[in-house]
Amino acid sequence: MTTKTNQAEKPYKGSFITLEGPEGAGKTTQAKNLSKQLDAMGIAHIITRDPGGTPLGRQIRRILLNPENPVHPMTELLLYQADRAQHISELIMPALHAGKLVICDRYVDSTIAYQGYGRGIDFKIIDELSLISTGGLKPELTILFDLESSDGLARLHPGGHDRLEREALEFHLKVRQGYLNLAQAEPERWRILDASKPMSVVQSEFRRLLLENLGEKFNLAALAD
Repeated sequence: MTTKTNQAEKPYKGSFITLEGPEGAGKTTQAKNLSKQLDAMGIAHIITRDPGGTPLGRQIRRILLNPENPVHPMTELLLYQADRAQHISELIMPALHAGKLVICDRYVDSTIAYQGYGRGIDFKIIDELSLISTGGLKPELTILFDLESSDGLARLHPGGHDRLEREALEFHLKVRQGYLNLAQAEPERWRILDASKPMSVVQSEFRRLLLENLGEKFNLAALAD
């Protein structure tokens, strides 16, 4: 798959961008800041998250991330895929058909990194379930907010807030390496940001990447200011 897909080949008018990264990378904050800028520019967009982008998804998210819930790895995988199927059907595809810029905080690559590299679930199983849940929808661009696992965890509340944040450092190291492997395998789709830099620097780099890849289509010239 290539990042610069011919628009005529896509069954929708909008663009689908995903943000990925380990715990504490700051991508959620950056997405919220970007949304304010896009609102001010009058750019039709949605910022959503995986899991939790729909009412049903928010219930699934609470189950998945509650530290009091002992969740089997396969159950975890299936819940993420269930959320994704609902998310795409209810929110993402309608927005794409409406010509909007859709930016999703985590997507299939998170499942590969966390449940594949982190949990050790067979990648073929993940791929098959992902194809079913997404209908083959792939992002045109994926931005990885990368930083050392220990640094990311240090940014969180002591002990972590949710079930995944409380996993051992070894688990998070596997997840980060998984992301780097994915980015290396598809350099045409992935862009890597050094999330260890000051927030303002990361924000500028984030805007630059969006401007380079989507600036003409969505008239994002103001992001260069």
